Amino acid sequence: MNKKRYKQLFVSIAAGEIKILLITLISAFTALPFVWMISSCLKPGSEVMSSSSFLPSTVTWDNLISVITSSPIPTYIFNTMWISLVIVALQVITSALLAYALVFMKFRSRNILFGIIMATYMLPVAATYIPSYIILSKMNLLNTFTGLIISSTVSTFGIFQLRQAFMQIPKSLVEAARIDGSSHLEILCNIVGPMTKSSFITLGLMSFISAYNNYMWPSLITNDPDKYLVSQGLRSFFIEGGAYGTNWGLVMAASAVIIVPLLVMFALTEKWFVNGIGGETGVKG
Repeated sequence: MNKKRYKQLFVSIAAGEIKILLITLISAFTALPFVWMISSCLKPGSEVMSSSSFLPSTVTWDNLISVITSSPIPTYIFNTMWISLVIVALQVITSALLAYALVFMKFRSRNILFGIIMATYMLPVAATYIPSYIILSKMNLLNTFTGLIISSTVSTFGIFQLRQAFMQIPKSLVEAARIDGSSHLEILCNIVGPMTKSSFITLGLMSFISAYNNYMWPSLITNDPDKYLVSQGLRSFFIEGGAYGTNWGLVMAASAVIIVPLLVMFALTEKWFVNGIGGETGVKG
């Protein structure tokens, strides 16, 4: 009997060690491009494209200093940051309002409306570029920050995510609040919102990453370098023979600077992001 228990214990420990080893290897493989980028931006220019050494022989901060002080990258980061934050705010508001209506308000064809919304999610994003471009052109909003913002006001994924979170809230709470005289907006802000905080933060983080990394659509409707976002600016000024040509040390330094806001954002919201992905809404029992 003791031998059987020892055998089970050994198998359990071995399985745990194998899992840890696999996770470590996958994490290291995933982090390798990031480490290589940091290493490259700290190398002298002559070593960046050399395959003889992974780490820099001499650490130099010239690339980072040049990107921060002498390039337009900080301007692009500023443009992208505030535009992304505005887009996140609008997407969270519109998603919450529509998701609340789909879950807690009774009206005819509610399920049909939700089906239509989800059908648009299956539409390729590229298929919307031409009609969206025409609409913005008629509104004289091409090559403007306003055009970038209003064309990203609604998130189909956000509506779906918040709807699923709201459906876990007992409808009796909302009905009780309605009997007490609360309006729908008060219920959303004071009851539903706090109980699904993790889902809101998850939506905000994912929307921010999507807006921050967006390249194709901004490239189609903006051509003024002063209105470039980070993806456009990185390609235009560091890859396509722009201000720095193909100086890969500066390219790596710029890439490292650009991802800092994303890392900070994720670090601040990691706890709620994991809870939101796991479906936690704060409803117990």
